[in-house]
Amino acid sequence: MRNINLRFVEEAYNDKGLLTDFRVVAPETFNFGYDVVDDIAVNDPDRMAMVWCNPEGEEHRFTFADMKKWSDKTANFLSAQGIGKGDYVMVILRRHYQFWFVATALAKLGAVMVPATFMLKEHDLEYRLNGASIKSVICTSAGDIADVVDKTVAHCPSVESLILVNSPGAGLTQPDEDGSYRFEDGQLIGPALSGEAGICLPTIEREGWLDFNACVREASEQFERRETNIADPMLMYFSSGTSGNPKMVLHDSRYAVAHLMTAKHWHNVLPDGIHFTIADTGWGKAVWGKYYGQWLMEACVFTYDFDRYQPTEILSMIGKYGITTLCCPPTMYRLMMQADVDSFDLSSLVYCTTAGEALNPDLFDFWKEHTGLTIFEGFGQTETPLTIANLTNSTPRPGSMGKPVPMYDVQVLREDGTRCNTGETGEICIACDPHPAGIMMEYFRNPEKTQEAMHDGWYHTGDTAWRDEDGYLWYVGRNDDVIKSSGYRIGPFEIESVMLEHDAVREVAVTGVPDPVRGKAVKATVVLADGFKPSEELTRELQRWVKNQTAPYKYPRVVEYVDALPRTVNGKIRRVAIRQADEAANA
Repeated sequence: MRNINLRFVEEAYNDKGLLTDFRVVAPETFNFGYDVVDDIAVNDPDRMAMVWCNPEGEEHRFTFADMKKWSDKTANFLSAQGIGKGDYVMVILRRHYQFWFVATALAKLGAVMVPATFMLKEHDLEYRLNGASIKSVICTSAGDIADVVDKTVAHCPSVESLILVNSPGAGLTQPDEDGSYRFEDGQLIGPALSGEAGICLPTIEREGWLDFNACVREASEQFERRETNIADPMLMYFSSGTSGNPKMVLHDSRYAVAHLMTAKHWHNVLPDGIHFTIADTGWGKAVWGKYYGQWLMEACVFTYDFDRYQPTEILSMIGKYGITTLCCPPTMYRLMMQADVDSFDLSSLVYCTTAGEALNPDLFDFWKEHTGLTIFEGFGQTETPLTIANLTNSTPRPGSMGKPVPMYDVQVLREDGTRCNTGETGEICIACDPHPAGIMMEYFRNPEKTQEAMHDGWYHTGDTAWRDEDGYLWYVGRNDDVIKSSGYRIGPFEIESVMLEHDAVREVAVTGVPDPVRGKAVKATVVLADGFKPSEELTRELQRWVKNQTAPYKYPRVVEYVDALPRTVNGKIRRVAIRQADEAANA
């Protein structure tokens, strides 16, 4: 181990081992591809970088030397297509191992990676391709996203090349009735592709597209370092809000270094461990947990290239591959709760974290009881790395996000910019003058939105919370999620937590619905647990339950029962979809 993580930051700790100071000090020439991936590859070539597998049975183990080789080949191929410094490249690769080749290659070229989800439709894609002047699209053959690209690209004049990654598998193969996969001899899918010889082996032909696998295999392994700067744009995500088109969140390479806070001080990633963050690469959480910080720690990441989340599959992977640290949203932990956790071998796990939505205390307690492990909650956004967290060697309070990380000055502010009192709900804001490492450069091509978010020396997150007397922050909700009813500001999370403690409630989302007297009334959209059926009597019981455990004005005056809640591909509840459906019904 080369202790690369100590080269680019300055840290300090107190006598209890808790981080007290953290500052990025990377040089202007820093480039993640060269200064992290290639450095390890040259000096510690056999160090494991990633263990990758899919449900069909294909498996690969990549060392850092492998990652250098394949990213250099990819960089040569992409350079031959005219992709270079400052070009914006959309990457839609699910959890395919080729994502790591592409991400590292684009960093080396000085190009800007624009990850996107495979769930995009034509309207979504056209806006993104034109909004960012995308030069090339690197896309998976799995599913129908390549069809969407074909139908869209004629309306996107900036796109010069389409590159297709053939990925037979990705959990899209239909198993037999007994759940097993059977492939004909010689068929390039599943175990036949395992091992070094199977990397980028399956070729594909599609009109108008270049075959990534074939072209990369043919490309040279020799690639000379190119001049880049840490302040150059490196990565851009589209971040959807509750109204208007998604914003384009632009980051420079200091964002990569800032994720050492995420991996080292929150995920507790260790160089000889194996870390598993479940997120799809189309979402920002993937680089939080599957790339930057973990490799700066010289640690191995685990990637499971599945299609639909099955908690039993994920739990079985932990024991099979010896996963040591795990991060996934509370929703995924909750689904694991329903899958007989005690029947799986989780003995390799030493640390668990969660983010993406607030952690309910009942889930915190369940996981501790059944695994012996505390779940350490954290908070950040597409615009930031980790900003608030229960860091290693801290003492979490169930339901609290934790405290501001030492890298940032985080305050809870009123609308007039003054600081909230203890217990008072306000907006989470981060000091941004001078501009700290890791906070977005800007909303690309949108100075108005940038100014709305960054003004008067603060980055305004749009998320609300309150601070207790010991400095712990407690999440309330997005500004748009907060319900203003009869003069009260009501956060959905507290009500959801209370309702989830009732045996009848499997899942719940709390929103506001129009009310002629109160302005908004509290509504609970409920998925019932097995053995319970909707009834007026049950509704009254749930309402009494909330009244008895929290302030009476917070109880849900409207309760709707549904079979499932709307979610993003990462499992986060889409309260905005519930609000939009209610608004349409009342129009």
